[in-house]
Amino acid sequence: MASTVLVTGGTGLLGSHVVPLLRDAGHEVRVLSRHDREPGEGVEYVAVDLTTGDGLDAALAGVRTVLHLAGGPKGDDVSTRNLVQEAQRTGAVEHVVLISVIGADALPIGYFVRKAESERIVEDSGIPYTILRAAQFHDLTLKTVRAMAKAPVLVAPGGVRWQPVAAPEVAARLVELALGRPAGRVADLAGPKVYTLEELQRSYLDAVGKRRLRLPVRVPGKVGKAYRSGANLATATPTGTVSWERFLAARLADDEAQVGAGIAE
Repeated sequence: MASTVLVTGGTGLLGSHVVPLLRDAGHEVRVLSRHDREPGEGVEYVAVDLTTGDGLDAALAGVRTVLHLAGGPKGDDVSTRNLVQEAQRTGAVEHVVLISVIGADALPIGYFVRKAESERIVEDSGIPYTILRAAQFHDLTLKTVRAMAKAPVLVAPGGVRWQPVAAPEVAARLVELALGRPAGRVADLAGPKVYTLEELQRSYLDAVGKRRLRLPVRVPGKVGKAYRSGANLATATPTGTVSWERFLAARLADDEAQVGAGIAE
């Protein structure tokens, strides 16, 4: 019988793709959640506060593989440390899989810094591990450009390039890694094409039929230098196959269909 796999962040964007893939592979899945939820179809939900570690002892009982997907604008390093320390205490965990971000150790931005620290915590834990760095998801890219487009003037940071990737492709790679042997730091996963942030903004505006005045700005300091150097890109490693244009067209079509269904009701 396949073992139970613990997934942190299992109810989030990435986790919503990872959990069904694990179930399809025949594994029972235990998902950390902020609140108790009813189990269903081989998925158990356990209330855990990763910021304090409360509930982790029960969550890790009988678990040999952990996929650590939980993340946010702050506190990733604290959550990772609590998770790893409890995994060390149990002595039963044989594989920790961590999702990180490309450029974690190169971009002096809080989120990236905390991801780099999370990597270090996992690497120094003594528990066999696999770390996958991925680019920004298409969904985050859309959220970003959509928010920027709400302003009457489009701020266009020069030198900032992204290589957005499809969340389902990252999920599939993570499950493949989790079901294999610990591999340490593996090749980064990014999308098939590099875009300037302005190109991403423009493609969104064109798709929704909007126009905005453009205000070019230069990103200063170490952050700007890191972006201009391409520290957040993965042009020399295997990439995903779903383009930003394909994702954008499909998402906007879905949004339009949902609006139409709402009106029809």
